[in-house]
Amino acid sequence: MQHAEPLFVGRTFDDFLFRPQHSPLTTRRDVDLAMPLLPGLELALPVVGANMDTVVGQEMAKTLALEGGLGFLHRNSSITEQAGRVRYVKTRHSYVIERPVLLERSATMAQARQTIRQHNASGILIEEVKGSGLLAGILSHRDMPIGGRGDERRVSEFMTPRARLVTRPPSVTIEEAEQVMFEHRVEKLPLVDEKSRIRGLITMRDLKLYKQKPHSSKDGRGRLRVGGAIGATGDYLERAEALLAEEVDCLLLDVAHADSDVVERAVQAFRRTFKDVPLVVGNVATAPAARWLADLGADAVKVGVGPGRGCRTRLETGAGVPQLQAVREAWLGTEGKVPIIADGGIQNDKDMFLAIACGASTVMLGSMLSGTDEAPGLVVEDPATRQKVKLYRGMTSPEAVTEGADDGEAVAEALRTPAEGQSVRVPYVGSVVAILARVRGHLQSAVSYAGERDLVSAHRKISRDPARFLIPLSEAARRESFVR
Repeated sequence: MQHAEPLFVGRTFDDFLFRPQHSPLTTRRDVDLAMPLLPGLELALPVVGANMDTVVGQEMAKTLALEGGLGFLHRNSSITEQAGRVRYVKTRHSYVIERPVLLERSATMAQARQTIRQHNASGILIEEVKGSGLLAGILSHRDMPIGGRGDERRVSEFMTPRARLVTRPPSVTIEEAEQVMFEHRVEKLPLVDEKSRIRGLITMRDLKLYKQKPHSSKDGRGRLRVGGAIGATGDYLERAEALLAEEVDCLLLDVAHADSDVVERAVQAFRRTFKDVPLVVGNVATAPAARWLADLGADAVKVGVGPGRGCRTRLETGAGVPQLQAVREAWLGTEGKVPIIADGGIQNDKDMFLAIACGASTVMLGSMLSGTDEAPGLVVEDPATRQKVKLYRGMTSPEAVTEGADDGEAVAEALRTPAEGQSVRVPYVGSVVAILARVRGHLQSAVSYAGERDLVSAHRKISRDPARFLIPLSEAARRESFVR
């Protein structure tokens, strides 16, 4: 098995530039950045949010998917809490509301007002009898008496009845729904089966939001995609089952050192239980380990031992491989047969392109995303500098380990174990949307400089013959290139 070529040994991102090529493009905005995260799951923006409790919660996962990437929800919480976050992402910004709010026709208008306020809805579907799911009508704001009058009266007196509603079956396409709603000048389109049972709801507002983000990461039913981390010991199978019940799109079996018997047993048990569920496994940093995980049943391999800002593994143990070398080894080890996720070590946008050019399909970001509004945690002011900051911590830091422990004994055991992670403060930078827009633009420019129209082509061209395109840098060249 081939390890990294001598060109890569002991080297990482700041050790290279790539040789510019003739570009066929009129504008970089035409560059297609789509890359596979997993077989059959492509991302329009090859950015993956790290499964860390100061990086990806439900808001970050939602926003990453809206912008064309994907977030892996961290597992430093109860199974119920993590499953709830999956549910949150899967029910946001879909053009079909699969579980619309229902109220029975015998309810009072006071109950209707309370329900509408509680769910921040512009209207609700009315069912014949509570729990029946049979469509009786729609109650919208325009049907309700002004000034709160009529609170004691029944919903059935004010709703638009079933006979006057425009409905369609659950199989309706987004194009058909849009046409029907325009022709009939309606804002809401209930989806019902042949027995008039409610199967969903499409609103004009959701249709517009859906079409505003055509490159969002969405599943076959128009819902945002999201991943979930499950670990490799303890309740990982129960956690996987709970996340799959909420229709998570893929799972991540993650440990710091995945080239181990523990991971072998975990993946085998996972495959016996869940068969073809898309599974990412990591982390590793060598060609044999990446090949072993692919043969074991990983649909994608996550690469990186110690390159991240929140990790101290290399400092504390001496174990690790420079990240670009690790990415290259993983690609060679798997012979390009499974996607590689480059996890860690990304300090600048050019590092993402180099990782993908040399073998990765996507790049996982942690600290770069952690200072944003969408990352979990509060914005605080550093009393010494008056700078706004947020907390970023490695998942093996004492703070993260103790917070995720189940009981006092688990906390004590965690504290007895020498830490290989750390907590740091990162500058507060506003919304992650601006960062992702910057990344998108710089990746598109890099593809143009590489002489290609899309990122897949640049990946294939450079990864097959890196010595032709990469320029190893002297210390003077590094200063000229990166010191500003």
